[in-house]
Amino acid sequence: MDRTRLHLQRLSGRAFLVQCAAAAVLLGGCGGGGDAGTPPFQGGTGSFAAGTITGFGSVIVNKVRFDDTHATVTDDDGNAASSSTLRLGMRVEIEGGAVHDDGSGPRCDASAIRFGPEVVGPVESIDATAKSLVVLGQTVLVTDTTVIDDSLAGGFAAIAVGAVLDVHGTRDAATGAITATRIEPKPAAAGFRLKGTIASLDTTAKTFTIGAATISYANVAALPANLANGMPVKVRLQTTPVAGVWLATRLEAIHPHVGDANEAEIEGTITAFTSTASFSVNGIPVDASNATFPDGTTGIVLGAHVEVHGTSSNGTVVASRVEVEDHARRHAEGFELHGAITAIDTTAQTFVLRGVTVAYGGAGVEFRNGTAAQLAVGVRVEARGTLSADGTMLQATRISFGD
Repeated sequence: MDRTRLHLQRLSGRAFLVQCAAAAVLLGGCGGGGDAGTPPFQGGTGSFAAGTITGFGSVIVNKVRFDDTHATVTDDDGNAASSSTLRLGMRVEIEGGAVHDDGSGPRCDASAIRFGPEVVGPVESIDATAKSLVVLGQTVLVTDTTVIDDSLAGGFAAIAVGAVLDVHGTRDAATGAITATRIEPKPAAAGFRLKGTIASLDTTAKTFTIGAATISYANVAALPANLANGMPVKVRLQTTPVAGVWLATRLEAIHPHVGDANEAEIEGTITAFTSTASFSVNGIPVDASNATFPDGTTGIVLGAHVEVHGTSSNGTVVASRVEVEDHARRHAEGFELHGAITAIDTTAQTFVLRGVTVAYGGAGVEFRNGTAAQLAVGVRVEARGTLSADGTMLQATRISFGD
């Protein structure tokens, strides 16, 4: 039994729909990807999801396939973009309609998709042993679930001090480190940007820190009300520091965009913690007073990675189920792609699907309804697997013909 079906069987119909709701307060109706025979889910209207893109065909977040055909796509500044901008490993919020299952997995029609990185800035140092970077004063951890853009041939090893990177990921509120979900080069960035929590605020000098970056807001015309330590903000910066201080050009408080939804799911780290009944995930308040905890409550702590299923109302996700998502589980769940092959290299045993290079060589690849000899441009397939060692390709573990 594959991992997606196993996951779906663990969840109640309403709980899974919640997945779509928490990241999809930005969406309008959904569709998913799983095995035939999965029981249909009966959903209400409206869903919200927040999480990492783990596949395409359409946009797959929290194991739901969001059809982006009619979705409005914007960055987190509200600038219009196209769905072709979306990449594997990006962090997104999605609003949509009811989740349903036609027998091939949970699906939803997305109405709105918003994306945005945690940091865009220069690499200041590299720790090859720990496989970590310091980017614009922020510690960035690179793991075996970090997607690295294939323009960085060799993955982590191709990253150099001074290179400007666009980093998507989740921040550990306990340590301040960002676990990267996607890294890509951004050499032509007109300005740098950073999300984080204000610390060491000096209202006289008009400076504060985020991580190890010192930022001056002296020239920002419009400031958030009640600027204070602990406030989550996003800041735009000039690309050249002055005496080690980064100069802000724009500063905004971060407010979660969570609308009312019958189905909600959010995936990320616990960023504020009062109790196991009351905490926040990526800044989104969670009421878990009536939730079940299949993994127990011991792991529900500041910085923990969780999936929360439920509904959303008045900006709060009301949880019916909270699961701890440790790294091993996220790695095992892997990535999936659906669509027609657009290029193939039979010598290297790779093909391109949804803009991602898929390696299909090796004895461990399972083929369903076909063989490797039938792979060709235009053939529709579903590819599942984990990332290659350098993070730039999908190493297939299963390829199914017919999408």
